[in-house]
Amino acid sequence: MKACRSGKKSRRPKTAKGRSVTGRAWVLGDDINTDLILAGKYCRMADPAELGRHAFEGVIAGFAGKVRKGDIIVAGRNFGCGSSREQAPLALRAAGVSAIVASSFGRIFFRNAINLGLTVMKCPGARASVRPYDRVSVDAGRGTFHNGRDGRMAAGERLPEFLLDILDAGGLVPYMGKRLRRRREGRDG
Repeated sequence: MKACRSGKKSRRPKTAKGRSVTGRAWVLGDDINTDLILAGKYCRMADPAELGRHAFEGVIAGFAGKVRKGDIIVAGRNFGCGSSREQAPLALRAAGVSAIVASSFGRIFFRNAINLGLTVMKCPGARASVRPYDRVSVDAGRGTFHNGRDGRMAAGERLPEFLLDILDAGGLVPYMGKRLRRRREGRDG
């Protein structure tokens, strides 16, 4: 792993929700597509909790029963490639996944995850020394990845402020709701 290099200083406090998360690592390979994350037959379900019960079904035996709230997926290249279904990141979030760190992401998956309030960060060196269930930390605001087992750090791509703002709000819909309320209060007040 590369030595950690801090990006630009963020104006947001250390405790902002979308900024830093710590959890147990699930280590996956390259080219994990949305069909592997959530089979197409479940895409008509509307209940996020039900979607979460089917995350990685048939791919990782018992994933839904083993994943804990706050766990972090650490993967290789092209995570979330394939179809543009937003149910895939929703299922992972509902299952308890708090962040995904990967060398690269499918473009639409990356944005769908952020829009649904799931932290994602590109970090090419992260997977190299992580073992399953290591305790890891991701700071998307600083672009850092830390493995608690051996203290190694890797530099990832820091998310821009506007994406961090969306994550802090819990996703795009709550973010826009907050912005609209502020506008109304400004006009009315």
